[in-house]
Amino acid sequence: MRVSKLMFTGIILLFYNFCNSQNSVKNSDFWNHVRFGGGIGLGFTNNGFNGSISPSAIYQFTDQLAAGTSLNFNYSKFNDNKFLAYGGSMLSLYNPIPQLQLSTEYEQLRINRTIATSTNSISDNYWLPAFFIGAGYSTRNITVGLRYDLLFNEQKSIYANALMPFVRVYF
Repeated sequence: MRVSKLMFTGIILLFYNFCNSQNSVKNSDFWNHVRFGGGIGLGFTNNGFNGSISPSAIYQFTDQLAAGTSLNFNYSKFNDNKFLAYGGSMLSLYNPIPQLQLSTEYEQLRINRTIATSTNSISDNYWLPAFFIGAGYSTRNITVGLRYDLLFNEQKSIYANALMPFVRVYF
Protein backbone atom coordinates (compact mmCIF):
# COMPACT_ATOMS: atom_id res chain seq x y z
CA MET A 1 0.00 0.00 0.00
CA ARG A 2 2.73 2.45 0.96
CA VAL A 3 4.77 1.68 -2.20
CA SER A 4 1.76 2.31 -4.43
CA LYS A 5 1.17 5.72 -2.80
CA LEU A 6 4.81 6.67 -3.38
CA MET A 7 4.64 5.51 -7.00
CA PHE A 8 1.39 7.40 -7.53
CA THR A 9 2.91 10.56 -6.02
CA GLY A 10 6.04 10.15 -8.16
CA ILE A 11 3.98 9.72 -11.35
CA ILE A 12 1.90 12.80 -10.51
CA LEU A 13 5.08 14.86 -9.90
CA LEU A 14 6.63 13.68 -13.18
CA PHE A 15 3.41 14.46 -15.06
CA TYR A 16 3.21 17.89 -13.40
CA ASN A 17 6.85 18.70 -14.32
CA PHE A 18 6.29 17.53 -17.90
CA CYS A 19 3.16 19.64 -18.30
CA ASN A 20 4.73 22.65 -16.60
CA SER A 21 7.82 22.51 -18.79
CA GLN A 22 5.66 22.46 -21.91
CA ASN A 23 3.71 25.56 -20.86
CA SER A 24 6.52 27.77 -19.64
CA VAL A 25 9.07 27.76 -22.43
CA LYS A 26 11.59 30.45 -21.62
CA ASN A 27 13.61 31.95 -24.42
CA SER A 28 17.28 31.97 -23.61
CA ASP A 29 18.71 35.48 -23.48
CA PHE A 30 22.28 34.19 -23.94
CA TRP A 31 22.59 34.71 -27.71
CA ASN A 32 21.26 38.27 -27.45
CA HIS A 33 24.44 39.13 -25.52
CA VAL A 34 26.92 37.40 -27.86
CA ARG A 35 28.76 39.59 -30.36
CA PHE A 36 30.91 38.36 -33.22
CA GLY A 37 33.77 40.13 -34.89
CA GLY A 38 37.46 40.25 -34.32
CA GLY A 39 40.56 42.15 -35.14
CA ILE A 40 43.15 42.71 -37.79
CA GLY A 41 46.67 43.91 -37.42
CA LEU A 42 49.38 45.17 -39.73
CA GLY A 43 52.94 46.02 -38.89
CA PHE A 44 55.69 47.37 -41.10
CA THR A 45 59.38 47.77 -40.33
CA ASN A 46 62.55 48.00 -42.43
CA ASN A 47 62.40 44.98 -44.74
CA GLY A 48 59.58 43.47 -42.70
CA PHE A 49 55.87 42.85 -42.58
CA ASN A 50 53.49 41.38 -40.01
CA GLY A 51 49.82 40.68 -40.68
CA SER A 52 47.26 39.09 -38.41
CA ILE A 53 43.59 38.22 -38.37
CA SER A 54 41.67 37.06 -35.34
CA PRO A 55 37.98 36.20 -35.56
CA SER A 56 36.37 36.35 -32.16
CA ALA A 57 33.20 36.04 -30.11
CA ILE A 58 32.49 37.93 -26.92
CA TYR A 59 29.73 37.84 -24.36
CA GLN A 60 28.49 41.33 -23.41
CA PHE A 61 27.86 41.06 -19.64
CA THR A 62 26.93 44.74 -19.31
CA ASP A 63 27.21 47.84 -21.50
CA GLN A 64 30.70 48.29 -20.07
CA LEU A 65 32.09 44.74 -19.67
CA ALA A 66 32.61 41.92 -22.17
CA ALA A 67 34.77 38.80 -22.34
CA GLY A 68 35.37 36.13 -24.91
CA THR A 69 37.71 34.06 -27.02
CA SER A 70 39.50 34.50 -30.29
CA LEU A 71 41.31 32.43 -32.87
CA ASN A 72 44.54 33.92 -34.16
CA PHE A 73 46.50 33.64 -37.36
CA ASN A 74 49.71 35.62 -37.93
CA TYR A 75 52.19 35.76 -40.74
CA SER A 76 55.47 37.66 -40.59
CA LYS A 77 58.36 38.08 -42.96
CA PHE A 78 61.54 39.95 -42.10
CA ASN A 79 64.23 39.85 -44.81
CA ASP A 80 64.45 36.11 -45.62
CA ASN A 81 63.03 35.00 -42.26
CA LYS A 82 59.46 33.72 -42.19
CA PHE A 83 57.12 33.22 -39.26
CA LEU A 84 53.74 31.51 -39.18
CA ALA A 85 51.76 31.53 -35.96
CA TYR A 86 48.33 30.21 -35.07
CA GLY A 87 46.48 29.70 -31.82
CA GLY A 88 43.88 31.22 -29.58
CA SER A 89 43.33 33.84 -26.96
CA MET A 90 41.02 34.93 -24.16
CA LEU A 91 40.15 38.58 -23.88
CA SER A 92 38.26 41.01 -21.71
CA LEU A 93 37.02 44.43 -22.72
CA TYR A 94 36.00 47.27 -20.42
CA ASN A 95 34.50 50.60 -21.46
CA PRO A 96 34.58 53.05 -18.52
CA ILE A 97 33.01 55.56 -20.93
CA PRO A 98 31.54 54.65 -24.34
CA GLN A 99 34.47 56.16 -26.28
CA LEU A 100 37.27 54.46 -24.29
CA GLN A 101 37.91 50.71 -24.39
CA LEU A 102 40.47 49.10 -22.10
CA SER A 103 41.46 45.52 -22.82
CA THR A 104 43.47 42.56 -21.61
CA GLU A 105 44.23 39.53 -23.72
CA TYR A 106 46.12 36.31 -23.04
CA GLU A 107 47.32 34.73 -26.27
CA GLN A 108 48.95 31.34 -26.83
CA LEU A 109 50.46 30.79 -30.27
CA ARG A 110 52.18 27.91 -32.00
CA ILE A 111 55.15 29.36 -33.86
CA ASN A 112 56.70 27.85 -36.96
CA ARG A 113 59.66 29.90 -38.08
CA THR A 114 62.44 29.63 -40.60
CA ILE A 115 65.55 31.71 -40.18
CA ALA A 116 67.76 32.01 -43.25
CA THR A 117 71.51 32.25 -42.80
CA SER A 118 74.19 32.62 -45.44
CA THR A 119 74.79 28.85 -45.49
CA ASN A 120 71.45 27.23 -44.62
CA SER A 121 68.01 27.65 -43.07
CA ILE A 122 67.14 26.91 -39.46
CA SER A 123 63.59 25.86 -38.59
CA ASP A 124 62.13 26.22 -35.13
CA ASN A 125 58.70 25.29 -33.71
CA TYR A 126 57.54 26.32 -30.22
CA TRP A 127 54.68 27.75 -28.15
CA LEU A 128 54.71 31.48 -27.40
CA PRO A 129 52.56 33.15 -24.72
CA ALA A 130 51.66 36.84 -24.82
CA PHE A 131 49.74 39.02 -22.38
CA PHE A 132 48.47 42.27 -23.88
CA ILE A 133 47.05 45.32 -22.19
CA GLY A 134 45.50 47.89 -24.46
CA ALA A 135 43.48 51.03 -24.86
CA GLY A 136 41.49 52.27 -27.79
CA TYR A 137 38.97 54.75 -29.08
CA SER A 138 35.52 53.22 -29.64
CA THR A 139 32.76 54.43 -31.89
CA ARG A 140 29.76 52.14 -32.17
CA ASN A 141 31.12 48.69 -33.13
CA ILE A 142 34.69 49.70 -34.02
CA THR A 143 37.67 50.23 -31.72
CA VAL A 144 41.08 51.49 -32.85
CA GLY A 145 43.97 51.57 -30.43
CA LEU A 146 47.32 50.33 -29.15
CA ARG A 147 48.21 47.26 -27.12
CA TYR A 148 51.38 46.31 -25.28
CA ASP A 149 52.72 42.78 -24.71
CA LEU A 150 53.89 42.43 -21.11
CA LEU A 151 55.56 39.06 -21.92
CA PHE A 152 57.39 40.31 -25.01
CA ASN A 153 60.47 38.22 -25.81
CA GLU A 154 62.66 39.82 -28.45
CA GLN A 155 64.30 36.49 -29.34
CA LYS A 156 61.11 34.49 -29.87
CA SER A 157 58.28 36.91 -30.62
CA ILE A 158 56.93 37.24 -34.13
CA TYR A 159 56.02 40.85 -33.42
CA ALA A 160 58.52 43.59 -34.26
CA ASN A 161 58.14 45.12 -30.80
CA ALA A 162 55.91 44.97 -27.74
CA LEU A 163 53.71 47.92 -28.79
CA MET A 164 51.20 47.18 -31.56
CA PRO A 165 48.24 48.99 -33.13
CA PHE A 166 44.92 47.14 -33.40
CA VAL A 167 41.47 47.43 -34.94
CA ARG A 168 38.52 45.52 -33.43
CA VAL A 169 35.06 45.24 -34.95
CA TYR A 170 32.07 43.57 -33.23
CA PHE A 171 28.49 43.17 -34.41
